[in-house]
Amino acid sequence: MSLLSCVEVPPRTVASDARAPASIVWLHGLGASGHDFEPFVPHLGVPHARFVFPHAPPRAVTINAGYVMPAWYDIHSLDFEGDEREDEADILACTQQIEALLAREEARGVPASRIVLAGFSQGAAMALHVAHRYPERLAGVMILSGYLVRPDALGEGHPANEDTPMLFHHGRFDDVVPPFAGRAAYEVFERPDRDVRWKEYPMAHEVSEEQVEDIARWLRERIG
Repeated sequence: MSLLSCVEVPPRTVASDARAPASIVWLHGLGASGHDFEPFVPHLGVPHARFVFPHAPPRAVTINAGYVMPAWYDIHSLDFEGDEREDEADILACTQQIEALLAREEARGVPASRIVLAGFSQGAAMALHVAHRYPERLAGVMILSGYLVRPDALGEGHPANEDTPMLFHHGRFDDVVPPFAGRAAYEVFERPDRDVRWKEYPMAHEVSEEQVEDIARWLRERIG
């Protein structure tokens, strides 16, 4: 299996020949690319971290009239309460590709405990899906405007990440991924003895300046 193509932003405070002390693997949304969140890097306050922004594979997307676009999986329906919304085979294939990127960061010398897995929208759904199953504890999981895929398969989770900190952000006026879908995902993982946070913003399906500031604080908590 070949690795996904990625946009990479190296750490600014580490020599070019030195190992990065932390990594953030960030998955974009449907129809976007790995360049989508690249401009946010200077504002996140973690200059010692390597940012890895993979490009989703191109595929036909049913809800968009079958047009081929970057997508982590095909979406069959806009019904967030339906049983057959996503293509399970696509999710499995992309899970393996994302896990391979995490394994590559470890091979480069960054332990899993210093890797944050993040995503926006469809990418957030994949980040949550992968992190729940990953066999090594991650530094944190960041879910921006996301939701839960394959809720019937939650039993596939690995105990390594049952206590990993999670951050859920959502726009109160999101008309692409409704807030109830994001909140439902948060409630699956929220426990009194676990650091799982939820915050809504007065915005639509987007990222706000206030949110970027909150993300920066959370990342510094996770990886210094």
